[in-house]
Order: sequence, then structure tokens, then C-alpha cells
Amino acid sequence: MRLLRTPDDRFEDLPDFPYVPRYTTVRDEDGTEIRIHHVDEGPPGAEPILLMHGNPTWSFLYRRMIPGLLKTGRRVIAVDLVGCGRSDKPAAKSDYTLARHYDWMSKWLTAMDLNNITLFCQDWGGTIGLHLVSLHPERFDRVIAANTGLPLGEGESDFMKMWVGMMREATEFPWHMLTAGMTRKLTDAEIAAYRAPFPTSEYESGIIQFPVLIAVQVDNPGAPLNREAWGRLASFDKPFLTLFGELDPVSRGWEKRAQEYFKGARDQDHRIIAGASHFIQEDAGAELVDHITRFLSVS
Repeated sequence: MRLLRTPDDRFEDLPDFPYVPRYTTVRDEDGTEIRIHHVDEGPPGAEPILLMHGNPTWSFLYRRMIPGLLKTGRRVIAVDLVGCGRSDKPAAKSDYTLARHYDWMSKWLTAMDLNNITLFCQDWGGTIGLHLVSLHPERFDRVIAANTGLPLGEGESDFMKMWVGMMREATEFPWHMLTAGMTRKLTDAEIAAYRAPFPTSEYESGIIQFPVLIAVQVDNPGAPLNREAWGRLASFDKPFLTLFGELDPVSRGWEKRAQEYFKGARDQDHRIIAGASHFIQEDAGAELVDHITRFLSVS
């Protein structure tokens, strides 16, 4: 597997993102060593809050939430999925499969040896994060799911048909989609920061392939993996909270399924956040921190 690594100078002078990069190396099934980046702030021995992002973002998405979460006294970790941010980027679209994403991040989690985790996950960070919870439930104390879901091959919405169809043949990422009803208006500097990991379209294979991997179609090869994970999650009874955006066009509705399915979701203070769209961290970061902080104190 051929890997690309974004030059460090692409990450200089990012707005509101002063964090020192940290790296962990995992080995793919073909023997390739892949370097995965994460932000790691707060007391090293404290219980961790793990922040997982979606497509096409990276840990920069959490820049405004990290300071508030550190006030809880916890260790705060924001990881970049493979193909995103400062993590290594396999060069070919065919290198990316759902099984591989699950394997890479499971190996990262065990290499980091994280326990007593509070998981906050959105978009792909939720799909992959929930799979991690299904495999390693003993490592997680609670989960907050935001604008995410675990697709089970039950069919596509009109939005998903459009998105997957468009990206199946794409050779570069349509960056206008980042703000096309997905979040508030970003500044030029913020958009540049989101694009920083991708000097050219050659680096974008992972974020182009992500939509194709969404296991909504009955015959999607990832659907059986997700159904197996969903079955394992039936026994996960630790506190589970949903915080979804009122304007999210991607995953609204899944929160109701989660609230009914997870034992730990009963009697929680679930919220639909007014005025927030898909990248809810940009639209309502301070409000999310408030909800997470309260959740930590009562669960």
C-alpha cells in the first residue's frame, strides 16, 4: 500500500488550533505501517474524552470544544481518521474499505490503551466509534452520539443516493459541500484549515471514498459488519446520550432508533439543538460542551 503524508508546513498558523501533534503507528493487514495523528491534552492519567470526527473534517473540527472540555479535568483526545487530517493517507481509493477503517482504529485504540472513555462521535466518527464500542465495550464508560448512525443496509434516502452517486466517480472532493447547508458560514481561514491536509486531489482518496462506504444499500459489503456490531451493542448498557442538529440533512431520525435501542439511553437528557446542522461542532460547540459536562456529572 502506497501512503501519502501531508507536509508539516501545511499545518502552520491554523486559527485556534495550537495543539502539539501526537502520533501512533498501527500495522495494516498487508504489513504497511500507518501513522495516525491525535491531539492529546489535559492530565495524562485522567479519564479520557475521545472526540471522533466525520468526513471531510479532522480534529480541527473540535478546536473550540477542547478548551471547555479540559475544564472538566479530563484528558481530551481528538483523533484523525486514516486518510484525514495529519494521519497517513493511503493513495488509492481501493485501499479504503469499511473493514479496514474498523481494523485501523481498533488497533489504534488498543495501542493507546484507553479505558474509562467518554466517547463523543459525529458522522463517520460515530459509525467507526460505535463499532469500536461494540468490539471493546469494557473500555467505554459512556457515549454521546451527534449527527451519526450505524447504517444497516436498509436503503438510501434521496440525499444519500445523490451523495453516493456523485462521489462514486469523483476524482476530487467537492469542497463547496462542506458549507452547503452542512454548517454555518466559515471564514476563509477556517476553510483553508479544513483543506490543509490535502495539498492536491491525490491526497483526497480517503475522503472521496468515504461516501461509497456508507452501508445503506442492501448489498453494500459493509452492511454485514454493521449488523454484527449492532447485535453486539444490544448488551451495551452504559449511559448513552444523543445530541442531534435540528437542520442536519444526513442523519436526523437515527437518534430515535438509538434512544429506543440502547438501554443506557433511557431517561437521558437527549436534545435536538436548534439552528445546528450536520457539523454541529461548528454550529453549537459551546452548547455541546455544556451538555457533555452535565452528562459527565450525572452518569
